Amino acid sequence: MSLIEIQNASIEFNTGKKKKNKIGAVVDLDMSIDEGEIIAVVGESGCGKTTLGKMIAGIHKPTKGRILYNEKDIFKLKGKQFKDYRLSVQMVHQDSYAALNPNKTIYQSLSLPLFQHKIARNHNQAIEILTEFFDEVGLNPASQFLEKYPHQLSGGQRQRILLARALSVKPKLIVADEPVSMVDVSLRISLLDLMSRMNKKYKISFVYITHDLGTARYIASHGRIMVMYLGRLIETNKIHEAIKSPKHPYFHALIAAVPEADPSTRSEYVNKLPLRSLDMPDLLNLPTGCKFHPRCPYYTEKCVEIEPKLMEYDGGLVACHYVQEINEKRQIQKGAISS
Repeated sequence: MSLIEIQNASIEFNTGKKKKNKIGAVVDLDMSIDEGEIIAVVGESGCGKTTLGKMIAGIHKPTKGRILYNEKDIFKLKGKQFKDYRLSVQMVHQDSYAALNPNKTIYQSLSLPLFQHKIARNHNQAIEILTEFFDEVGLNPASQFLEKYPHQLSGGQRQRILLARALSVKPKLIVADEPVSMVDVSLRISLLDLMSRMNKKYKISFVYITHDLGTARYIASHGRIMVMYLGRLIETNKIHEAIKSPKHPYFHALIAAVPEADPSTRSEYVNKLPLRSLDMPDLLNLPTGCKFHPRCPYYTEKCVEIEPKLMEYDGGLVACHYVQEINEKRQIQKGAISS
């Protein structure tokens, strides 16, 4: 049984005064998250990654479809079941400063949910719980941080505090939305290692949202990757298989654009993919058929007329009409280069 299951879910946002002008931030998405699993969600800005994360966390309600927690619709949960869901699914935001109340000390911000949910009954219990999790995230001694305000801490320290806040309510799933993008490069690995340790120690599932394929590959080394484009899931597979051998032309282009210090570590399809256009389509005037066809070098009239559905291919799922033909061409090219 999956911890979270999303069934044919879509989210549309109105734009302007006209109700007809709507943007599909997430479109007909199906996915499941198992206990202790790490899933990396990647794609360009505006592809729907953050909206997906907020949908999982119950912040956005889908306009179509369902989100199930332990096989029950999260928007129909009440009482104890709803409280269990709210505590079990936590979110760590990209902007650590905006995620903390600037007018409250760290202790005031982090102790509130402990009292609200009766995890701690008094000040001493709250201090004991927070000290435990501050130790877990490497903020020692805890007393040095609890009475400070957010502006008195570094970005890396605030991000660790957000992780400690999420851990303090003993979640089963953490949605981490670009958690290291606003942190110094020197601190990113330590934060990723921290999340990996929490995953192994507490069996916490992670949905790691990012545009950085390097950190996605690092955090989800034993997990899955989901590639999104204009609100649609276009490829998913085990992360190493997906990066080693990308199937969708868009994902191929993403990987080819990532610089590597050691060229020998790159994908077997390292050659640059010449896109027809670098521009994203207008969200209010999306192309017909496959939404990637205006940029895809392999497109045909079928791509213009019919939007491809996800289909099983080589251990994963891909939404492309010509994935088999493209893969065969790549294999021939690889053989020619080797010879």
